[in-house]
Amino acid sequence: QVQLVESGGGLVQPGGSLRLACAASGLTFSNYAIGWFRQAAGEKREWVGVISWTGGDTWMSTPVKSRFTISRDNAKNTVFLQMNSLRPEDTAVYYCAASRSHYGPENHKYEYWGKGTLVTVSS
Repeated sequence: QVQLVESGGGLVQPGGSLRLACAASGLTFSNYAIGWFRQAAGEKREWVGVISWTGGDTWMSTPVKSRFTISRDNAKNTVFLQMNSLRPEDTAVYYCAASRSHYGPENHKYEYWGKGTLVTVSS
């Protein structure tokens, strides 16, 4: 049974930082690209970025590319989303997702999803 579990969310002040983690089990982790998505209340799910199967490449969405980075540790089956210079508009539930063949923003091409972790940016 495949599981993706996000952690690290919470309340942070504007300008602060958080690091989210996505721990995977039940799959051959290095065979999957891992994407991050977010969904604010009342909004559509939005792609944040993706890291390739080996971790050698990342692709970040325009709103976050100067502030967020993705890394992975295949030995620990974990992917990280480092978020810096957080803004109130970054408030959302953040999800990680795994894709065997897709490296990009199309959420319907990700086979497995976590349940999300809430990030709130507020003073």
